[in-house]
Amino acid sequence: MDHSAHHSGTGQEHPVPEGRGGKSRGASWPTAAKATLHCLTGCAVGEILGMVIGTALLWGNVPTMILAIALAFVFGYSFTLFAVLRAGVSVKAAVKVALAADTVSIAVMELVDNTIIALTPGAVDADLSDSLFWYSLLGGFAVAFVITTPVNKWMIGRGKGHAAVHEYH
Repeated sequence: MDHSAHHSGTGQEHPVPEGRGGKSRGASWPTAAKATLHCLTGCAVGEILGMVIGTALLWGNVPTMILAIALAFVFGYSFTLFAVLRAGVSVKAAVKVALAADTVSIAVMELVDNTIIALTPGAVDADLSDSLFWYSLLGGFAVAFVITTPVNKWMIGRGKGHAAVHEYH
């Protein structure tokens, strides 16, 4: 795995190693894709759970989407939080790492995914048993992955985002 940006745990970031010609080489695409898949997993779990709960409780579209987005952040952060805590980091430090690692990635992913769902005719009003609901949700996740991966690559290459969590893996 390419760890082109490292965080020392002391609050200071190490510079991104330079490639040929003195230019920053940034993060690799596989590293960015792995970071994005990590965020996508947490987002998907939270978002699907929120949609199921909101639908089961017969909530309207807006409260259901708010719950789904909130749970996407909760699960997205918790996946990183638990991994960092297993590395022996204090809760306070682990929360800071999770927030630094995941906030932008989750926000972009949720923005893209929910925009896709909102723009897909009939998807917002589809039931959980309707294939349109699942196709729009899964399609939204796929598009979100494609759009968020370059964002994560850019951030990791600059020592931000998921670069903050690399030393704990």
